[in-house]
Amino acid sequence: MLTAQSLPRLLHSPFLGSPLRLSFSVPTHKSPTYKRSYPRIRAIDLDQNTIVAVTVGIASVAVGIGIPIFYESQIDSAAKRDNTQPCFPCDGSGAQRCRFCMGTGNVTVELGGDEKEVSRCINCDGAGSLTCTTCQGSGIQPRYLDRREFKDDD
Repeated sequence: MLTAQSLPRLLHSPFLGSPLRLSFSVPTHKSPTYKRSYPRIRAIDLDQNTIVAVTVGIASVAVGIGIPIFYESQIDSAAKRDNTQPCFPCDGSGAQRCRFCMGTGNVTVELGGDEKEVSRCINCDGAGSLTCTTCQGSGIQPRYLDRREFKDDD
């Protein structure tokens, strides 16, 4: 007849609360039920600075991925909508008055002794107006993200 043989072994691990004893036994006819015990795993001891550092790292990665995705989705949805808002600086005309000659096309320079010299404006080339730099002459107010130029340097 077989007898129960037991081979005790000890396992050491930093994750276990106490050494784990493994015993291999052959069941006898007298006890048909097996008694199993599972090892207790204790939590890893982490200090508060480690937890904060890991949390900040995960949050930084999430923000670093989330912001470009958000901008791309906003650009895509803005491209689908019609924009009919007139440009604010030029009131929808597409041109702005020249600040050099105040829209006259001529610049007057006082030389002294009641002498004046009138010459054509070099900023607007005598036209009196310049193409609006906000809407690039279209007269439509650009959306916020449309004003930015995103360059892929790869």
